Amino acid sequence: MGVQEIAASIGVAKPTLYHFFGSKNGLLKELFREYASQLDEEVSRGSLYQGDLPKTLDRIAAAYIDFATREPLAYRLELALYFAGHENLARLVALEHYNRRQSLLEAVFLAAAKDHGNLRGRHRRYAFSFIGAVNSYIVLQLDGEVVITERLRHDIVHQFSHGIYS
Repeated sequence: MGVQEIAASIGVAKPTLYHFFGSKNGLLKELFREYASQLDEEVSRGSLYQGDLPKTLDRIAAAYIDFATREPLAYRLELALYFAGHENLARLVALEHYNRRQSLLEAVFLAAAKDHGNLRGRHRRYAFSFIGAVNSYIVLQLDGEVVITERLRHDIVHQFSHGIYS
C-alpha cells in the first residue's frame, strides 16, 4: 500500500502524514511503538525467573496470548513482518521488538540453567522453540480453529517443558 492510499484510508492529506511520521516506515515505527511496546512490557514482567521455569513460561505464554487476543491485527502484522524477506525494510521495525523479547526469553533459560543443568548452552534454541510453539497456537486461535483457555495454555507449556527436562 502506498503513502497516498494510507493517507486516504485514514482521512488525511499525504503531506499531513509526512509531517507527523516522515515516511511510511515512520508510521510503521509509531504503530509498533504503540502496540508492540505493550507486548514488550508484558513479556518483560512475565519473564522474571524465580526458580520455577514452568510458572515463568506460563506467564510469558499468557502475555503473548492475551496480547494477540486483544490486538489481533497488530500481532498478525508483527508475525507477517518477522517472516518477510531480509530485503524488506519494514521487517527491521518488527525485528527490533521481536529481538527484545527473544533476549528476555533467552535470559529466562540462562537463569533456569542454574537449576536445570541440561539447559546449559541451549538457551537460544529453547527460546526460539518455545515462542514458536506459542505462536503456532496463537495463529490457530486467530484463525478460529482453537480457543486458548487457561488449561490449554498450561498444556502448551507442559508439552514444551516435558521435552526440555529430559
